[in-house]
Parts: sequence; structure tokens; C-alpha cells
Amino acid sequence: MKGNIVQRAKKLAFYGVPEGDGTVYYRMKGFTKLETEKNPSEYSRQYVDELFEETDVTGYSPSVSYEFDRYADNAVHNDMVMLTDGEMVGDDAVRTLIMADLALPAEDGSYPAIMRSFSVIPDSEGDGTDAYIYTGTFRAKGEKIIGTVRITDDIAVFTEQ
Repeated sequence: MKGNIVQRAKKLAFYGVPEGDGTVYYRMKGFTKLETEKNPSEYSRQYVDELFEETDVTGYSPSVSYEFDRYADNAVHNDMVMLTDGEMVGDDAVRTLIMADLALPAEDGSYPAIMRSFSVIPDSEGDGTDAYIYTGTFRAKGEKIIGTVRITDDIAVFTEQ
């Protein structure tokens, strides 16, 4: 196969931490897992005059499984731990993520990105003997927004297209 393989490190995630009257999108560092699942909804049926079943995709319910080693001086970790330990529910447990593709830089120095709100669904904490580990899932809470990001000092600024 010809071409360059896209490295995982070229797909960066940024997490929106509420600060003051706004939100700052910090790079998600220290994560050992950030796996996206599309979770399509399907409509399947077999018509009486056909020998096969047909399936259409009727929607999606994306989720992102996460796992991170807890660092005390990390704004993303601090917010996620606050949500977990505080057992936050409803809108208090919703955060926005930006997924940026550094493998496709634009001439102006920006990168293509997708922004979406997610409910933060904690799963477990405390696993591991070397680091304190948190796990869970981000589950889609809204439509995806297509745009671009500019990244400075591990902080992303998103512009909708």
C-alpha cells in the first residue's frame, strides 16, 4: 500500500473547561484511551418478495471511551474528577470536546476539527498500582459542528465553518 500512515498522535482532542463566563479548550493529555464508537441505529426489514434483508442507517449515537492517568496539575483532569466525585447529573455533567486532525493542516495554519457536546459518564476510578486511573465514556449530547481550530500552547480556538 502506498502513502503515509496517519499516526494516532496526529488526532488531538480538546476538552472544554468552564472558566469565568466562557470555556477554554485544553488539550487532553495523559489519556491512555480515547476511542470513538459511532453506534449507528439501523432499520432492518425483509420484504416478502425478496430472499434477503435490507438495512438502512437511520441515525448515530457517538460515544468516546476514555481512560486517563490522574495528574493533579491538569485542568481537564481536575474538571473530570470534579464531575466524577461530585456525581454531577444533567446539564452539569455536559462538556464540549473538539477533535482536531493535525494530519491535514491548512495553508493558514489551522486544522480541520469537529466540535460536539457530550455527557460525561464516569465508570471507574482507582485502577492501577502506579497511577490513579479514571475511566468512562463521553456520550453525544448534540449535533456535531464542523470547523477549524488554531492551537497555541495546547489550547484550541474553534471557528465554525
